[in-house]
Amino acid sequence: MPGKFSSAFLAALLAAATASAAPPAFTPRWQLDGNAIRWQVKDVHRDQLEMSGRQVSAVIDYGSQPDGTLLLERTVVWPMLRTIPDDTHASLIRKFGAEASPAIEIDGRAVSTERLQQVRFDGRLALQSELAPGLVLTRTLTPSPTEPALVERLELANTGKNARRYSFAALERSETTPAEKGTHGAYVVEVRSPARQGELAPGARVHVDLIISGRLQNDMVYVDGGEALQERARKVQQWRANLVLETPEPALDAMFAFAKVRAAESIFSTRGGLLHGPGGTRYYAAIWANDQAEYINPFFPYLGDRAGVQSALTSFGMFARYMNADFKPIPSSIIAEGRSYWNGAGDRGDCAMISYGASQFALAQGDSGTARQLLPLIDWCLEFTRRKRDAQGIVHSDSDELEGRFPAGKANLSTNVLAYGGLQGAARLVASLGDTQRASQLRQEAEAQRAAIEHYFGARMAGYDTYRYYDGNEKLRAWIALPLALGISERQRGTVDALLSPQLWSENGVLTEAGDKTFWDRSTLYALRGLLKAGELERTMPYLRYYSNRRLLGEHVPYAVEAWPEGQQRHLSAESGLYARVVTEGLFGIEATSLRSFTTTPRLPKGWPRMALRHIRAFGAGEGDDGSAGIDIVTTRTPRGQRVLVSLNGKTLLDQAWDGKAPLLVTLPE
Repeated sequence: MPGKFSSAFLAALLAAATASAAPPAFTPRWQLDGNAIRWQVKDVHRDQLEMSGRQVSAVIDYGSQPDGTLLLERTVVWPMLRTIPDDTHASLIRKFGAEASPAIEIDGRAVSTERLQQVRFDGRLALQSELAPGLVLTRTLTPSPTEPALVERLELANTGKNARRYSFAALERSETTPAEKGTHGAYVVEVRSPARQGELAPGARVHVDLIISGRLQNDMVYVDGGEALQERARKVQQWRANLVLETPEPALDAMFAFAKVRAAESIFSTRGGLLHGPGGTRYYAAIWANDQAEYINPFFPYLGDRAGVQSALTSFGMFARYMNADFKPIPSSIIAEGRSYWNGAGDRGDCAMISYGASQFALAQGDSGTARQLLPLIDWCLEFTRRKRDAQGIVHSDSDELEGRFPAGKANLSTNVLAYGGLQGAARLVASLGDTQRASQLRQEAEAQRAAIEHYFGARMAGYDTYRYYDGNEKLRAWIALPLALGISERQRGTVDALLSPQLWSENGVLTEAGDKTFWDRSTLYALRGLLKAGELERTMPYLRYYSNRRLLGEHVPYAVEAWPEGQQRHLSAESGLYARVVTEGLFGIEATSLRSFTTTPRLPKGWPRMALRHIRAFGAGEGDDGSAGIDIVTTRTPRGQRVLVSLNGKTLLDQAWDGKAPLLVTLPE
């Protein structure tokens, strides 16, 4: 009897340990509305989102207050108006509340209430309120795509049966900052909107444009509100038209479409060139080895956005300036438009991040000139990691991308897996350039790195055959997802079970560490990508659906976030790039094999008859603004499996039946 009890007890423990944490029930606050999302206001709620242009970014706090009135606060950031000290966070920032709205009168009386009725976002934020019975005011906010200004159009509509008299008071506010507090002298911040008054007939509309701008004292800024609104809509449509996801689930398609917008909009015209910036009111005119080199840069060739590709090249060029004969670390972050750097966490494994990201970017760009341009940086970073290896073949680093927030030991899994990815990518890159002997050497080195990872980090953790994060680690960590994402499958089953267990999976995705409440979306997105890449399609799809719906239609929308509690879930831009890579590298299983070839494993989820990824610009397919060209991958369900059709500019490259197992190789013509 005791023996039977013990066996049953142990079996129960094992079942509990390997159980998956099912995604919780989800009730959306927002609804899909064509290419937009919409919130019909029925209760008290507030949220914020970020929008960016070449010279400005704005975080808009909005919502419905307890009395039903509109909450609206605008935090405007001018990344190139640098303050002193000229450090990572030295962008000029100002907040604007009710004082930055023109006074409105209706029939000679001041408007005292603005009751929020609807919020709509399609790349521009529209806040619709009732001023009085029969009078609706819609505020549409957008950053200027090219100028250092936030535009807010106030449109008044008469939905009643009687004519109404209206008046918008002129608004002119100006601030000149002290010259000694600015890297480039004094700056001028202006808030302006013109006066306008008249009679509004039933069914008629009238508008005024509020412009919040910032500039150097001796510069001039002119912004036409209508042109800015139209240009923003055109840019959003351009991003939507390339790399188009088509599935039977509109929420996934929409989340992917918005991810492209957030990923591509956060690029700034700095004095050092076009630079992608994370945002969040803190991280602009600066680059990081993880956010830019590792996360977002490998995505830009797929989208084919010219500014995105150029920003990637600019960032890699800035990192390359710090190569040195003594192999001292490249800084983790280059700040102040390229004039300085931050290295406060020591070596975070930054060279592993750069070698991986740069090789993936070069392969996806599909251009031998770009590959040769980046190869010296990749080679230097590979050599740096070699010099950090110990006798066991493990690469040491001072920390990881979490910069000491959680323990990482003297050698961590993240740095070592990314070092493997850098070697693997470099091998494919040099093979594409004709150096087969060196490619073979790099492949052998990658395999040795992979074996060292298994030997050193492979461990039984919390009942799972997965990985320890560092020597002495006793708790499951989110970054056990990295091996799956980079094709390391030795401990796939245990790692999948651990990632989807109640110990790591939470209502906000994968926890940074079991037993903690902290989460970073970047690790959840790596996990989703790795799970899909590993072929765990049906187990993963409920989590991908849940995550996508929660971020797109939940309480804080419509993008992937950075972290909580730190940062309060800022909409940092590179995380949206990671979401897009869940689709490209996870769901469609695209993996670069050379400058002009890739493999794909486009597994169809249960119940889907078809899915497609269209107008892919990678692998030399070309850039385009109209979405009419590029690579299309279309897969349909058949009685015996799937049919996969891959075409380039309308010409078929591959058309065959597929059993859903071995990756399909696609080679583009030279």
